[in-house]
Amino acid sequence: MRSLFCTLLILVPTSSVFAAEGPFQPNEFFLSEATHGGVGLIQTPTARMKPEGSFRLSYADNEEYRFWAASLQLFPWMESTVRYTDVRTRLYSPFPGFSGDQTLKDKGIDVKFRLLQEDYWWPELSVGFRDFAGTGFFESEFVAASKRVGPFDLHLGMGWGYLGRAGNSRNPFCDLRDSFCQRPGGFSGLGGKIDYQRFFKGPASLYGGIEYQTPWQPLRFKLEYEGNDYSRDRAGELQQDSRWNVAAVYRWHNFDLNLNYQRGNTLGFGVSYLMNFHQLQQGKIDVPPRDLMLHSPPEGELLQHRLFALLREAGFITTRMSVDGDQITLVGVQLKYRDYDEAIERIARVLATELPAHISTYRIIEQSDSLAVLETVVDASEFKAAARHESLYAHIPSTYVRAPARLRSEQDWDFAAQTRGLGWGMEAFWLQMFGSPEAFYMYQGGVMPAVAYQLNSNWSLHAVGKLTLLENFDKFNFTVDAQDTPLPRVRTYVREYVTRSRFTMEALFGSYRQQLSPNVYAIGYGGYLESMFAGVGGEVLYRPVDSFWAIGLDLNYVQQRSYENDFDLFDYKVMTGHLNVYLEPSFLPDSRLTFNVGRYLAGDHGVTIDFAKRFDSGIVIGAFAALTNVSAEDYGEGSFTKGFYLNIPFDLMSLRPSRGAGSIPWSPIARDGGQALHRPMKLIDSTERRSRFGG
Repeated sequence: MRSLFCTLLILVPTSSVFAAEGPFQPNEFFLSEATHGGVGLIQTPTARMKPEGSFRLSYADNEEYRFWAASLQLFPWMESTVRYTDVRTRLYSPFPGFSGDQTLKDKGIDVKFRLLQEDYWWPELSVGFRDFAGTGFFESEFVAASKRVGPFDLHLGMGWGYLGRAGNSRNPFCDLRDSFCQRPGGFSGLGGKIDYQRFFKGPASLYGGIEYQTPWQPLRFKLEYEGNDYSRDRAGELQQDSRWNVAAVYRWHNFDLNLNYQRGNTLGFGVSYLMNFHQLQQGKIDVPPRDLMLHSPPEGELLQHRLFALLREAGFITTRMSVDGDQITLVGVQLKYRDYDEAIERIARVLATELPAHISTYRIIEQSDSLAVLETVVDASEFKAAARHESLYAHIPSTYVRAPARLRSEQDWDFAAQTRGLGWGMEAFWLQMFGSPEAFYMYQGGVMPAVAYQLNSNWSLHAVGKLTLLENFDKFNFTVDAQDTPLPRVRTYVREYVTRSRFTMEALFGSYRQQLSPNVYAIGYGGYLESMFAGVGGEVLYRPVDSFWAIGLDLNYVQQRSYENDFDLFDYKVMTGHLNVYLEPSFLPDSRLTFNVGRYLAGDHGVTIDFAKRFDSGIVIGAFAALTNVSAEDYGEGSFTKGFYLNIPFDLMSLRPSRGAGSIPWSPIARDGGQALHRPMKLIDSTERRSRFGG
């Protein structure tokens, strides 16, 4: 080991390429993944943070463990990691009929917060929590500091829990209170809970290391001293001949390939893939936006056939139109452009070249689910000047304003499309389960055809089917679990519902929608509302345009559907509903916090807290937790409902512009407590254009 360290020193270049002046700037060639996921050395985390939006998928393998991890830099100061661990030396259960020969799997969540950013004198300083919710295979807390010196990144940290089992240093918190000297064992509830009472308690260890960027940029070396003694590992007591670990990391395009040697006796390897959610984009085959320099307004009035240009070049299907003096009002639906500013600019470019010169104001009202959601008022002369770059400071978004929209039935329209008619659509779906006893990954995918008949601007009928095209749910060894629970089985029959037939009726219902005032909307619905429940319900939402908050109320009376066929019902009935508060705080850019307070399907009461973060690419990642009056023992494994989701715009996967999106959910364990009705229509979704969070 000593000769290796000397070799690293000899390789230090003398050029100024690696000058250390100025604060450390995140560099993807200087930051690499630890075995457990997240920026780190080999077994230990560091203080470093990747650039905001960085997302890394990683796989690591050694003799005892396999690790699958996904790490996301949510904010410049916060890194989060979700991990699944395969313990290769232990079986999932001792019962072959339950889990076969599958090895033990465990999920873990890590989070790291930056306390101090590096500058010329001071190091980067972070605090983190590893595997802090659940059974805690690798539960740890740490404080780490990192400082760059030329091509070297130097790291020093102190760890507790798994990272500090060697106890090579006194726990400094013991000087504050004796209770910090001992670390409680076990875990509370039935797993899934955060055990705050163990944080920073018990033995502590110093750890550290060096990461060296060689003159050949794709190659890095790591040297690490760790503070774990591996005496109580989940894989058993592991032999440790040395606390020094070494690794080499090679960057190939967006992949990191690493080879490591741990504990003085174990060879390991790994691979990770890096992308940035802010920077993802897809080239498009599309009609170019109109160039105002090549077109001049026609003489005479606007002809109705010219509305086709709005659909072809701006993705806007016009349902109503009127010209009143020097202004035109258009009402319609945006079908193509997810980005609001791009959509408005394209519409305005068409109008600027198709309307007579005396039209000075464009009023564009966008609809969603037949509701007038947003009105954009464009100053035509200012827009034309900006679009023609008549000023060095031309800025097209400054030529229009966003305002509440309100349609009145008595308003006269020069053109109005038929409000009655039949429509259809098709969506893809993907259900997935990680860590099931039958197999680590269970999946079901297919399409959901939908048909709707619009009776008028308020009333409509809807039918949604589900066709399974591929799955491995035939591996299920059992359906509902055998746990003795006092809660009604409102969700744990899920296996019966999803395996009953390849084609099922997901929903069949009628709906009524109404705008009560410029900022208040209401809906009502009744029928087969989702795959497991039928009934009636409604919602009211108050949502001002571009406000950082909105508030709504939903109330539903539902009865459980049978999993034996599409139309029968079980006897279980319940009244459920929530007060819904939506916040977009300025101190968390591009984020939304949602609080749903009320009664759930099992009759329990509580609150669901949802956090969502939107990136420049349109990707939204979120996490939620439902905290109710159901005890951890009554709830069962996992202690309470929680999960994550990833929403991906189809626009990122298509060569044509698209406004649709797909959702990939992940709920570690879904039981009956804290379960909300999957309402077929939500006003927060229908009115999303009112918020910049929605695009």
